[in-house]
Amino acid sequence: MERIYKKLVEGKFLDRPNRFVCHAEVAGEKVLCHMPNPGRMRELLFPGVTLYMTPNRKGLRTAYRVVGCEKEGRIIYLDTTRANDAAAFLIQHHKIPGWENYFLAGREVTMGDSRFDLLLGDEETGETFPVEVKSCSLSGRHGAMFPDAPTERGMKHLTHLVDMARAGEHAGLLVLVHDGNARWFLPNYHTDLSFSEEFRQGLDLLDWKACVISWTKDFLMPETVRLIPTSKEALDKEMGNAGDYMIILQLEEDKTITVGSLGDIHFPKGFYVYVGSARKNLDQRIAHHRALRKRRHWHMDYLRSACRFVGAIPIRTREDLEHKLAHALSEIAGWTIENFGCTDCRCRSHLFGFAENPMHERDFVKIEEDFEINRLDRYF
Repeated sequence: MERIYKKLVEGKFLDRPNRFVCHAEVAGEKVLCHMPNPGRMRELLFPGVTLYMTPNRKGLRTAYRVVGCEKEGRIIYLDTTRANDAAAFLIQHHKIPGWENYFLAGREVTMGDSRFDLLLGDEETGETFPVEVKSCSLSGRHGAMFPDAPTERGMKHLTHLVDMARAGEHAGLLVLVHDGNARWFLPNYHTDLSFSEEFRQGLDLLDWKACVISWTKDFLMPETVRLIPTSKEALDKEMGNAGDYMIILQLEEDKTITVGSLGDIHFPKGFYVYVGSARKNLDQRIAHHRALRKRRHWHMDYLRSACRFVGAIPIRTREDLEHKLAHALSEIAGWTIENFGCTDCRCRSHLFGFAENPMHERDFVKIEEDFEINRLDRYF
C-alpha cells in the first residue's frame, strides 16, 4: 500500500489566524502550521479537534502542514495540494467505477486559457479528454457539498468543461468526497450559486463522478472508492436567489439604540444573529444588510448602523424556514431582543445575542448544517 506522507504527527487544533495557517498543540507545544486548504472549514475546525500533520522542511515559517482532521470519529482529508495525486492514483489503478478502461495520459494539461488537473486516455480509440478534480470536505449527516467558499477558479474551469461538452467533446469532472459517511453529493448553491447553476447545466453533458473515500489516520492511497449520486429534483426545487438568511453583527460596547417603532432598546455588547427571509432577490437583501449607508426600513437597519458586519449565511430554498430557524437559534442564544424583526409573525424575536462569535461555536454550526445540508437527505 502506497503512503502519501513519510511521517505523520497528531496535534490539537487551537485557532486559525487566517486561511493559510493555524495554531496547533503538538506534544504540549504551540506550533504554527500551514493550512493547504483555503476553505472555511468552520464545521471541522473547533478547539481541541485532532489534526494530522506532516513535518515541513527546515527553514520554513511553519513547522507542519495539516493533512487531515477528525470529525465524529471519522478522518477527513484536508490537503488539497495532494488531492490530485490521489485522483491520479485512482485512475492509474483503474479504481473509479465507469472509468476503469481509461489511463492517465497527462497532468496539468493546458487547453485554451484553462489548465486542467488530469488528462485521461483510451488505448483502444486514442481519445483523450480533460478532467478537473475537486476536493470536497464539507459534509453533513449523509450529504456532501462543494465548494465551501466561492471559487472563481472552479467556476472558470467548470464553464470551460461545460462549453466543451456542449460542443460534443468529452469532458470530465471528478469530485473526491473525503467523508466516508457521505451518501449523496450536491453543488453548494448556498455558498456559490453561479458554480452550482453551471453544474446543473452540465449535469447531463459532463462525464462526472462523485467518489467517496474512507480515509484512515495513516493516509494511505485509497484502495477503493464508492460513487454517490446527485439529485436534479433537489437542485430544481431548492436552488435559486431566494430563501432565508442569517446576518452576524458585532456590537463592541453596550449601547441604547432607537429602533423605529420599537423605540429605545438597550443592546449588551456581543455578537448578534438576525434571521430574515427573501422570497426573491436573496443576494440583494443580504447586500442591503451589509451596507451602512441606506434608508432605514427594517429593524435590522437601525442595529446595523451601530455594529460591525461579521458575516452572512444564505440558506437557499423555496420553503419558508425563517421561523424554524429563529426557533432553533433561540434554543442556543445567550439572550434575545424581544419583538425585534418579527412584527409580522408569532415569533418571540428574530434577533439573538451571543457573548462570542457564534460562527465558531459547535451548536451554531450544527444548526447551519441541519438547514443547509441535513434537510436535503429527503431527496435521496
